[in-house]
Amino acid sequence: MKRKTLPSYKRGDSSVLFAREDQCPSSRGSSIDLFGGSEEDDGDDSMSLAASEMEKCSKPAEDPATLLQSEPDVDGFVEHFTAAQKLQNFQIAPRPVPPENFKVERVGTTSVTLIWDASGCEENKFHVACSQNGEIIQEEITESRTVVFNDLSPGKKYSFNITKVLPNGDRSKEAVTYAQTKTNIQSLLHDLCLEQYYPNKLSLSDVLKIDTRSVTDEPAQSLSSLPWLFLKKLMMVNVTARSVKYSSDENEDLQSLDFCNDTFDFLNEQNSSVNPLDIVTALFLCADGFLQQEMVSKMSMCQFSVPLLLPNCDTQQCMYMLWAMRDIMKKFRPHSLSDPKGFVEDRIVHSELPLVSFVRLGDCSISKSQLLNKLLSNPQQYHDTFVHRDMDCGDIPRKISNGLVEMGWYLPCGNKNIDVFPEPVAVANLRGDIRTFETQYSFLCQTSTAVFVFFDNLDTNYKLLTNQHAKAQFFLVGNMQSKAIDLEQLKRTASEMSLKKNNIILKSNQNDANFVKNLHSVVNHIINNHTKKACLEGMDTIAHELGIQVDEDVQECQEAKTNAHALTEDIQDTLQFKEDQLPLQGKIWKDLAKLEKEECRLRKAGNQNIETYKSDLQIKKTELRKQQSKYDISEAMSCFVKALSSSQERSYFLKWIRMNLDNLSRKSLSSLREQYKEKCQKFSENKEEIAQLDQQISNSSLGIEHFLREMGQLYEAAVSLPENLESRQQMLHLPRLCAELMLDGFPLELVDGDASNIPLRWVSDVLLYLNSLVQPNNKIMVVTVLGVQSTGKSTLLNTMFGVQFAVSSGRCTRGAFMQLIKVTEDNKQELGCDYLVIIDTEGLKSPELAKLDDSHEHDNELATLVVGLSDITIINIAMENSTEMKDILQIVVHAFIRMKEIGKKPKCLFVHQNVSDVSAHDKNMRDRKLLLEQLNEMTEAAAKMENKEEYKKFTDVIEYDPETCNWYIPGLWHGNPPMAPVNAGYSEAVYDLKKNMINIFRKCKTKTHGNNITEFLEWTKSLWNAVKYENFIFSFRNSLVADAYMRLCTEFHKWEWSFKKHMHSWSTQAETRVSNFETFKLKSDKSDLKDLLCKLKQEAVTKLDTLEKTTMVNLFKYFEQTEGHVYLVEKYKEDFVSSVKCLRRETESSLLTQLEETVDIRRGMNNLDNIKKTFTDTMEKKVLGLLEELRKNNSSKSDAHKTDKELDGFFEQIWQETINELSFTGLKKRNVFDFVFRQLRENLKQKGSSVAEQFMKVKLVDCGTGVFKVTKEVFYKRWFKRMVNGNSEMDLQNLADNIILTCSQFVLDKRERRLDYHDNYIQEILHMIDGRFMSNKHIGFSEEFELSLKLHICGFSARTFQDMHDCFIMENDPRRCLNQFKDKYRNDFKDLFHDRDQCQRKAEEFTKECLMPAVETFIYSSLGPDIVDKMLQGKNAFQFSTRAFFQYSLLKELVNEDTFEQYVKYISSYECFVKGWILDQITKQFSNDHEVSELEEGHLRGITKEILEAVKTAQNETNLNGIKGFIHCICRKLEKKLIIPKDALETVMVLNNASQEPFADWLTKSVEEMEQTLKEHLKKVDIQDKLHKLKIKPQDELFKRVFGCGKQCPFCSAPCEAGGEAHTDHCASVHRPQGLGRYRYENNEKLVTSICSTDVHSETSFKCFQTRYNYHPYKRYREIFPDWHIPADASIQASDYWKYVMARFNDKFAMEYNSRPGDIPLMWKSITKEQAENSLKESFSIK
Repeated sequence: MKRKTLPSYKRGDSSVLFAREDQCPSSRGSSIDLFGGSEEDDGDDSMSLAASEMEKCSKPAEDPATLLQSEPDVDGFVEHFTAAQKLQNFQIAPRPVPPENFKVERVGTTSVTLIWDASGCEENKFHVACSQNGEIIQEEITESRTVVFNDLSPGKKYSFNITKVLPNGDRSKEAVTYAQTKTNIQSLLHDLCLEQYYPNKLSLSDVLKIDTRSVTDEPAQSLSSLPWLFLKKLMMVNVTARSVKYSSDENEDLQSLDFCNDTFDFLNEQNSSVNPLDIVTALFLCADGFLQQEMVSKMSMCQFSVPLLLPNCDTQQCMYMLWAMRDIMKKFRPHSLSDPKGFVEDRIVHSELPLVSFVRLGDCSISKSQLLNKLLSNPQQYHDTFVHRDMDCGDIPRKISNGLVEMGWYLPCGNKNIDVFPEPVAVANLRGDIRTFETQYSFLCQTSTAVFVFFDNLDTNYKLLTNQHAKAQFFLVGNMQSKAIDLEQLKRTASEMSLKKNNIILKSNQNDANFVKNLHSVVNHIINNHTKKACLEGMDTIAHELGIQVDEDVQECQEAKTNAHALTEDIQDTLQFKEDQLPLQGKIWKDLAKLEKEECRLRKAGNQNIETYKSDLQIKKTELRKQQSKYDISEAMSCFVKALSSSQERSYFLKWIRMNLDNLSRKSLSSLREQYKEKCQKFSENKEEIAQLDQQISNSSLGIEHFLREMGQLYEAAVSLPENLESRQQMLHLPRLCAELMLDGFPLELVDGDASNIPLRWVSDVLLYLNSLVQPNNKIMVVTVLGVQSTGKSTLLNTMFGVQFAVSSGRCTRGAFMQLIKVTEDNKQELGCDYLVIIDTEGLKSPELAKLDDSHEHDNELATLVVGLSDITIINIAMENSTEMKDILQIVVHAFIRMKEIGKKPKCLFVHQNVSDVSAHDKNMRDRKLLLEQLNEMTEAAAKMENKEEYKKFTDVIEYDPETCNWYIPGLWHGNPPMAPVNAGYSEAVYDLKKNMINIFRKCKTKTHGNNITEFLEWTKSLWNAVKYENFIFSFRNSLVADAYMRLCTEFHKWEWSFKKHMHSWSTQAETRVSNFETFKLKSDKSDLKDLLCKLKQEAVTKLDTLEKTTMVNLFKYFEQTEGHVYLVEKYKEDFVSSVKCLRRETESSLLTQLEETVDIRRGMNNLDNIKKTFTDTMEKKVLGLLEELRKNNSSKSDAHKTDKELDGFFEQIWQETINELSFTGLKKRNVFDFVFRQLRENLKQKGSSVAEQFMKVKLVDCGTGVFKVTKEVFYKRWFKRMVNGNSEMDLQNLADNIILTCSQFVLDKRERRLDYHDNYIQEILHMIDGRFMSNKHIGFSEEFELSLKLHICGFSARTFQDMHDCFIMENDPRRCLNQFKDKYRNDFKDLFHDRDQCQRKAEEFTKECLMPAVETFIYSSLGPDIVDKMLQGKNAFQFSTRAFFQYSLLKELVNEDTFEQYVKYISSYECFVKGWILDQITKQFSNDHEVSELEEGHLRGITKEILEAVKTAQNETNLNGIKGFIHCICRKLEKKLIIPKDALETVMVLNNASQEPFADWLTKSVEEMEQTLKEHLKKVDIQDKLHKLKIKPQDELFKRVFGCGKQCPFCSAPCEAGGEAHTDHCASVHRPQGLGRYRYENNEKLVTSICSTDVHSETSFKCFQTRYNYHPYKRYREIFPDWHIPADASIQASDYWKYVMARFNDKFAMEYNSRPGDIPLMWKSITKEQAENSLKESFSIK
């Protein structure tokens, strides 16, 4: 199109108008969006004009050129502006309006698409012009509604005008819009969806996040997927990373394509692809400095070329990538080294190497990059260092990467047969034509040893070659086969450049191999004969001279560099520097670590008192901390902390200092590591040298971890100081700094590998601060890798997750480091966590090496700790180290057994490295089988050592499937380093492993949510505390486990009480039914008591089945939930299942026995009732006969008025006659003593002849009369004389007293029920005694003692039961019972004679004599469970929720009361104390009568309502038997709840002439009055009397709940707190000094101060009845007491409570126990009451 200038317009000319009236700015000049388009427009960005520009638009335009000149200066990708709006002051011209909605639809780098609304203009054409700087550069006349302008310049602004062309040739007014084409970078970034990251906003943490892309294999479906696919593969060091392309439809059937019609589609597809170099360039432009460094490092590992000069085609600038390359480490062996085993290891930026550059002038038919790849590759192993045209998408035209200078290296391995070049060489490759990129070319000319210029036709461009003033040697490389080559021009150029023949390399008819060989000779000659070498670090000067930017020039980087240099420049001797500048982590810290472990292991205690020894150790620790706190912060540390405090500079500073420190220690460490490896191969010959080398490596090592470790020690020393000291305050910010570092992706040292210890306070506070920073997103999952030294564990983690653990160069990881990796929002729910925590550990040593430095123990500790912290543990096994594998497996199996025991269930994956065969998985089936055999063997051996011999196979310990839990990974390198790229098989195998792990996390999520950070910390503390003890399993305590167990116990106790409450209710109803059975039975009912008993037993079994099932369902549901760390207490599940079954069994046994007793007693009562009934019926008949006779004989009215005296005479006569006629054979009296004697004899049958002989000499009547006293004659056997102390007699007396108290309570309860004696009673008593004897066997007692105690208890029981039986006989004597109601009969007789209305009196009698006692009994039978419920709610809920919390409440109250007598009672008579304490708590709560009255009134209201409803219902029914039938009907309605006294009922119904309706009315009134009377009566009864009357005693129920199994620690008598009744292990949260349990030393009678939770981990011994009074090691106490679990104290302070008590009352305890005061350790005396209370909280895990 021809360019032309727009015509000029006069002021006021209105031919240029805004296209839309509604878009015109107002005359006020308000700001308005004048750019057309919307957010939906593809590739279009809306922009706004400034207000001043609006004002210009509001006036008539003088000239369109003026309008163009005033266009807004907009820097965005797109700008378009629509002006078509009528202004207020415009005079409308008669010309037609332009098309509406004229706007930009799409903008590219070289094209703009415009659209408009052409409705109503079907016959018109449109003239569209594109202008730049006032000149039309393209124009078009079209009939369509859209137009595309192509061949525009990238990044330029254009204006577009449109007019409507009418059929007559006239034109409409113009509409104008603007647009700016995208730059090449903007366009590509838009296509790749990377705009948000430009420039330099993409960070390493963004790339390392766990997201869906990183763990799925979905192929790229769009251009935007390509950079992320590249990064994903690159981070996994996958050599196929550059082969990224996408296909929108991979499944398209190629055969169906029409190649003629689809040609354009193929071209489009080619255009839509991206050259790999463009992706690399785009990512480097978007990445920040640290991601660039990581990308360069990974690319270098893959043997990819890396960017040296990064171009920005928009700015025409380039960046020298010095910082990006600083992390590349290379290790190689030049042939020139004198030592054949020597090597060079250095950062590539520091290495001085000859640089050979390859550039292109004009077009070139030779593929420069492909030729370079062949030049640098060994003939046997080709590798694409540089991207070339024959690679995937390598032929796609480059958009932004022209001008890129890439760098690669050739580094020899020292083998002449393999090495391509004998010496190292750097190779640079410029992409694009040097005519376009003269700056890059100049840089290469000035820095290179030689420059190879590839050309086809030199033409006039040779001047560019001759103008360069460079020392580099030039070589011209041409293709003779090219038609464009001009040999004459070549000669002229060579002459001008003074080139020799050797400097011109031409490819003739030779093949590539020969041509490469020639080129190789030339390059080899250059390397060997030219001394000029380049150092990348020094090239920045040349870059600056040429105006090239350097990536290190940013201010933060330079400041960090200066600070890091200042810190490290004076370091000459590493060891000396550490002693001077990092003194706190030296000997003092290591001594502290040893003391901490000695506190737990007590190996050096010898014959010292253990607690005194521990006290001394604590004093030494305090002294060491004081020594630490005397050190001021060193200059180096002050500089380090200050630099960390700057958030902008921090990351650069740490990177600089790490590089500087690595540079310092590399030489010595590298050679030492090599020597160490060599010596280890000949272990037996070099033991001492190996030990020395190991120490030298440790001394020479200096890295960031040492500075961070010093920070930790500074902090720990500071917090040990008083709170108000300034030196303490100055250090309190250090954990915050470290927490922020962790969030930035830096690792935290968890275990100090040099001291083999965890600085717990430091780690705790760092993690707590980290938790506060990330809350509420604080859920984590943990991955750990374990394995032998130098098996590539860190490399595996680095490849898998991209983590870089801060370890010194040239040495392996020491200790354990943890690093956070963020999980993206869309994956958090799926994985159940917010972060992955990756833990890298030092290599486990072989047993031989471990012996040299005592590190075998350290390996065990480390393995146990990290396995315990892990959700997934990777066991890394290198196949070449398979001989050592067996020993390492034992350590690992130990760790897994320990985790199994404490409730942790980590997943385990075995990774076999260096397995190269593709069929490895199948071929290694035999190996997997062998591994499983070894694991089983290790499990059996480890289980014996852990005293857990039930584990025979590895699968007993952990879920393990040989097929899915074994992963085979090929070797890391594909070929011989240093030129070998990473093996693609390695990357793919590691990626598969990563995907599998993520799937495991997904599955884990359904079972358990990830721990949060505070829970992880709690695990760290408890695991570390336990590994410090030799016996881990029996030393482990964890508050999370304790909390989970307490939750389970709390829930179980709720279910247990619900079970019992339902059965109490059912039992009460059953007893009521038995009592009422004969009374209200219908005549049609032929069943008897035997039938009723069978029916009740069936109902009881059904009810028990239902309740058992409900409880089991609750239990199993509880274990299915994921909250509350339920998985940690999975091992207790069977115990609680057994407890439910046990509860059901015991309840069933007790209930059935109770039913039998009730029925038996009722059966006996029926005989009496029949006698009474016969008498009542006879009496009623005779009275009615007498009345009839009297009425007949007294016909006169006057005679009808008999005196009361006369009537009394008549009644007395009949009464005597009736009594004389009837037989009064009552219940037969029994001799209870005889029955009890027979039962006891049966019980003692198995005890032998001597017991039987003594028993037969005893009269039971004479037993149980006085107080039972244990005598030595009764207690000792001859060989028992050898006692540890004199406490056994006292223990036995306490046992006897407790048994007697329990049995006495049982007898008392039976007596209060006022029932007859039953033989089951004495059986139950004997059963209780035997149960107590069984659980207290450890005290040691003779059969004579057992006999004497049973005789005593059976004696007083028989006496009480005999009295009870006699009373029952007397109270139920028929004659007595009848005489009791004689007056009532007399009054009824008189009423009937005088025809008085009996309704009121009978109603009142029925209420008072029958209903009121029944209601009162009902209330007292219902009140017990209610009181228990009240005690389990509100303020008492905590103390009665679990046995442990009950203990806590008791001990806390004791320390607050501070009364010696109460402590003695608690220790010596625990059972009595607990019962008394519970009774006191109930009395306190209900002493105000308000609470208990509410409960009573509730029951009273309820039963009163039921009685009134029963009366109402009975009224509506027809009663043929008159008033008797009516009363019977009422009683039948109430028979399930009320036991109505039969005798009283009979007296009400006999001689009753009341009418039903009036009787019912009076009865209703009486019942209402009864409610009020009972209410007042109940209020007057105090709580003690009420508790006495209750059928279910709340104090007994609560006692059973919290007392549990009743077992006490065999050493210190601390009560067991385990939940459920069927637990297999007894345990107590806090143990006490044994002197409090009356133990004293044999030789001096002093109270013993040792605590069993310490003793069981010491070298001391004990003797007792169970050891036959022979000494036995405390450490093996489980051999003697297998059902007791005594873990180590959670901390040294955990047992402070009892230490405080003993120290406070030492003299009083000695006096009470008739001994001498114990030797109280010094530290005990300093314990305060507050510390004692805190120790209680710690022991019972109270938050």
